[in-house]
Amino acid sequence: MKPPDHKILVTGSTGFLGRLLTRRLLADGYAVRCMVRRAAAGVPDGAELVRADMLEPATLVQALAGIDTAFYLVHAMSAGRAGFERRDREAAENFVAAAGKAGVRRVIYLGGLGETGDDLSEHLRSRLEVAEILKRGRFATTFLRAAIILGAGGASFEMVRCLVNRLPVMIVPRWVTTRCQPIAVDDVIDYLAGCLADERTTGRTFDIGGPEVLTYQEMMERFGRIEGRNLLILPVPVLTPKLSSYWVGLITPVPPSLSMPLIEGLKNEVVCRENTIREILPIRLTPYDEAVRKALAAESADKT
Repeated sequence: MKPPDHKILVTGSTGFLGRLLTRRLLADGYAVRCMVRRAAAGVPDGAELVRADMLEPATLVQALAGIDTAFYLVHAMSAGRAGFERRDREAAENFVAAAGKAGVRRVIYLGGLGETGDDLSEHLRSRLEVAEILKRGRFATTFLRAAIILGAGGASFEMVRCLVNRLPVMIVPRWVTTRCQPIAVDDVIDYLAGCLADERTTGRTFDIGGPEVLTYQEMMERFGRIEGRNLLILPVPVLTPKLSSYWVGLITPVPPSLSMPLIEGLKNEVVCRENTIREILPIRLTPYDEAVRKALAAESADKT
């Protein structure tokens, strides 16, 4: 049973995941404060609104006042490709300092799956660095590591959808054989909300993924079948992830600041190496085809 003054902060609250998580927490009866940098468009009714910027430390004082638990869902890629690692690092350091002074008890952070080491993409390396910075805070950090998130409005989902719908024949690099463990957005929200409700997750790191491990080629082919399209995918050894990221930028509406780091990260296998969270939070995981159909339905509903 949560205490009545258990106030939750959602950073990145106008983003793809932040909006869904805010709605879920409000429905669960939490007092939710949404942190936004600019206009409040997309913030659900019933949430408290505060304007603050991770790169402006003075603005974080009001945002974190009285907060018990904060969800850290921000990243700097949306502000442009150049320097996003530095901005991510600075934002996390500012947050740690401000949250420590405010007496925040817990932070729940959603980052990326991927092995450690020198061969990580810039995107995955930055996500891991942010986790390490947060873990140095006075608060307890829960770190969830996810691969591709399947949901309407998500950058990875939108890239795959556009490629499948616009290119019946694809000449692609060898990264299409890289394995991935995609997860439905509803399952991610269940895990985030579940971690908040279950103190056994406090201060721990968990891999989260869907019930299937697929290659990127298998994901695109199955997506195509759901959309009624037969794809011809031709892997070639000379097309590097960096070159293919420029190609994806021409074909899809996803901004290059988002698409390029994501594509360059496809060289890294992103598969759960441990499944401890399934014992603590035994949710029903959504199969890939079902997750895609739900995302397409949600996208159609948003357009009507």
